[in-house]
Amino acid sequence: MHNLSLKTEQYVSGKSADNRPYKVYTPAHYQVGTIVPLVVMLHGCTQTAEDFAAGTQMNQLAEQYGFIVVYPQQTAKENQNRCWNWFTSSNQTRGRGEPASIAGVVHALVEQTSHWTIDTNRIYVAGISAGASMAVILGATYPDIFAAIGVHSGIEYQAATNLTQSLKVMRWGGPDPVLQGQRAHEAMGNFARRVPTIVFHGTQDPIVSPINGDQAVQQWMQTNQLTLNGTYQVDFHHPSKTTAGQAPGGRTYTVSSWTDTNGEEVQVYWKVQGLGHAWSGGSYTDPSGPKASLAMYQFFMDHPLRGTTKPSGYDGSLWRNLRRAFVDFFKPKRESSEA
Repeated sequence: MHNLSLKTEQYVSGKSADNRPYKVYTPAHYQVGTIVPLVVMLHGCTQTAEDFAAGTQMNQLAEQYGFIVVYPQQTAKENQNRCWNWFTSSNQTRGRGEPASIAGVVHALVEQTSHWTIDTNRIYVAGISAGASMAVILGATYPDIFAAIGVHSGIEYQAATNLTQSLKVMRWGGPDPVLQGQRAHEAMGNFARRVPTIVFHGTQDPIVSPINGDQAVQQWMQTNQLTLNGTYQVDFHHPSKTTAGQAPGGRTYTVSSWTDTNGEEVQVYWKVQGLGHAWSGGSYTDPSGPKASLAMYQFFMDHPLRGTTKPSGYDGSLWRNLRRAFVDFFKPKRESSEA
């Protein structure tokens, strides 16, 4: 059996004297030249890339279905608990901070054509907790790169702009998701487009209160309504479809979905009964829950960036945007008084 350990690649993020480490999983039988999706996985606080890979079992899915997984690693230098700094305003906009660094990791993988051929129509990002909150930010700041996002136990866009606020948000929820949805739409700028979103949250999460799961769905509902100019009129309290289920011998859950006028799912919300602050259905996490990794992968594959149903290789306009994002990140910036 192929060793599911990760191959380490180093990437210079653009900050002076700072490297953004990341680790990549490539399926055993992958052949260079084969066009494949890319899934970016963002760990939670105190975790490493290895921890997150083991817990989510995303590498096993990559082996089974044939896609590349990359795990950017937050460093203790950037945050002593290795949290992604989703709660600071310097990490909530395009072209700077951690969002730009992660976009740079994607650029590095796309550019390394001697290792992989990434389908730029099928680049996705998912995370848990702080990683999920950063995935939300990436959906708002780089919608031209990430075709869809997965949010497990995360928080709506720009719910906090400092550490003190973040602790309150985690406990009590963030600001009005309609307002935050508008802010996410503003952050998209000229790249504004709908961002299909799948959200997982446990009903007994003691770290990130379940209200945050509701708000993440509502925030993206507002953002997507604004990007689709009235063709996506939905109500959080009246999903297009709701189903109930139970993981084999494990937890019960409900899945709510909201569709556009064409009947295509734009948002899906999994509420897992009794789940705490843990990845659902993973090893070393909460194996009794439904398999979040599989659900996210299946959702992602239904939502390419362009209207293609088959891998289509490089998309010229997206590649230009990706290159521009990378170049912009390396441009000298004026000093700011902001911490």
